[in-house]
Amino acid sequence: MTRSPRLYADDSEMYRLFEEELFVAVVGDVMDTIGLQHQFLPPVFRPVDEKTRLLGRAMPVLETDIFPSDGPTQNPLMSKPFGLMFEALDDLKPGEVYVASGASPRYALWGELMSTRAKILGAHGALVDGFARDTDGIKALGFPCFCTGFYAQDQGVRGKVVDYRCALEIGGVRIEPGTLLFGDKEGVLVIPTEAEEEVVRLALEKVRGEKLVAKAIRDGMSAVEAYKTFGIM
Repeated sequence: MTRSPRLYADDSEMYRLFEEELFVAVVGDVMDTIGLQHQFLPPVFRPVDEKTRLLGRAMPVLETDIFPSDGPTQNPLMSKPFGLMFEALDDLKPGEVYVASGASPRYALWGELMSTRAKILGAHGALVDGFARDTDGIKALGFPCFCTGFYAQDQGVRGKVVDYRCALEIGGVRIEPGTLLFGDKEGVLVIPTEAEEEVVRLALEKVRGEKLVAKAIRDGMSAVEAYKTFGIM
């Protein structure tokens, strides 16, 4: 059997296709058609700046709450400020997205200085299952940050990073290291690695077909006839 030619040679070419032609709704639609029907994160996730989109590979970071005391500890990480947060941040690679989950909603998981460091490293964004702060500074940087809300209370005495480059689940959706993420103000998708190329191919076909449907409707075709003709609506 002859294999179809590859749509792109590397991530940079794939990112260009996303940036030039695709949007979250159309990618979500085609994922539904191939049985990937639970890949949207919960609708509480929003960009700090609606002009930004999220596109990159996940670098998952595991957070946990702490409750400091003066007593002894069995875990040396408890005496380390922020746990492994700085190591995780510094380990970001170009094109990656810092993805943090595991904490309760008591404090911010992301801020302006973290955005500054991540941007210098070439990261493509941050997705935190919790709050962001310093939002004016994040907007000024133009750094994509998706979160569940804004809250200034600091993580320092309330939470730590205990692991990174480890699998996470957010809202029942599994995120492995390297998983492709795509988000805008209408939602965030987790695209499984094994389905990436098929999803991109189908999404490009659909978005290009939708342009034909839009023209036909503008020219007077009914919705019923348009769907019968193109199979897209």
